[in-house]
Amino acid sequence: MTPAPSCRIGIDLGGTKIEGVALADNGQEAARIRIDAPRNDYGLTLDAIAALVDELSAMTACAQPIGVGIPGAISPKSGLVKNANSTWLIGHPLDRDLAAQLDRPVRLANDANCFALSEAIDGAAEGHECVFGVILGTGVGAGLVIDGRAIGGRNAIAGEWGHNPLPWPQTEELPGPACYCGKHGCIETFLSGPGLAADHQRVTEVALTPEAIATGTADPTCKDTIDRYVDRLARALAHVINILDPDVIVLGGGASNITALYDLVPARWGRYVFSDEVATSLLPARHGDSSGVRGAARLWP
Repeated sequence: MTPAPSCRIGIDLGGTKIEGVALADNGQEAARIRIDAPRNDYGLTLDAIAALVDELSAMTACAQPIGVGIPGAISPKSGLVKNANSTWLIGHPLDRDLAAQLDRPVRLANDANCFALSEAIDGAAEGHECVFGVILGTGVGAGLVIDGRAIGGRNAIAGEWGHNPLPWPQTEELPGPACYCGKHGCIETFLSGPGLAADHQRVTEVALTPEAIATGTADPTCKDTIDRYVDRLARALAHVINILDPDVIVLGGGASNITALYDLVPARWGRYVFSDEVATSLLPARHGDSSGVRGAARLWP
C-alpha cells in the first residue's frame, strides 16, 4: 500500500466562511476549498467542517491530524469554547466533537494565533524568534509566536491585545467608545475597521466605509482620520513593544492594506517606547488572508 503523502490539513472557521487547505511539508498548497459557514447552528458547523475535511482528504489522500483556527479559544478551566464572536460555538467542546466526528486528532487555536504562526514559519517574520501578529479587521486580535510555537497562555488569552485600553489616551478619547466586551475605550473600538469608520463619523458627521477613508486622503478630513489612526496604532503597538519587545510585528486584516502605516507608525512609536532605539520591524503579512488557514495547518508538528 502506498503511504499517504506528508501534508497537513488546516481549517479556518470564520463567521461567514470556512476555508480549508492541504499544506505540504514544503509549504506548497496541494488543495484549497472555501465554503459558506452555517450561522447560529453548532451541529451544522460540525457537519460543514467534516465535509470539508473529507473533500480535502479525498483530493490529496492526506490522512494527517487536523488543525482548526477559530474566532475564540478553548477554556483551560472548562474545555469549552469561550470568547468567540461566532457565539453559537460558545460552551461547546468543539475540539472533542470534531475529533469524534472526523475520527482523527484535532487541535484548535485562536485564529490570530494561527495567523501569527503562519507568518513566523514561512511568512514575513520567517527566521525571527519573537513575532507578534496583529489582525486589524472587523475586530482587532493578535497572536504571539516564540521560537516557532504559538503561545496560548495560562488562560488561553495570550495576544488578546484588542481588549486592553488605548494607551496614553487624550482627553477627547476618554472614556472611549463602548465595546461589546462591556468596557469602554478598548483598542478594538479605535483600530478595527468599524472603529475607523465610527471615528470619522464622530468627527465629521459623514458616514464613510473604512476603504473610502483609506483611499480618500486627498480629502483633508480623511487625511486627518488616518493621522489619528496612525497615532493610536503607534501608541497601541508601543505598549506591546514595551512588554514583549518582539523582533517583528506583522499586520493582517483589511486595515493592513493601508500602505502608509508601515512608514508612519514606526516613525511615531519611538516617542512611546521605553528605549533609545526601536529596531522592531513592522511588516505586512506575506500570505495575506491565507495566513490563518496556513497557520491552522501548522498547529501539528
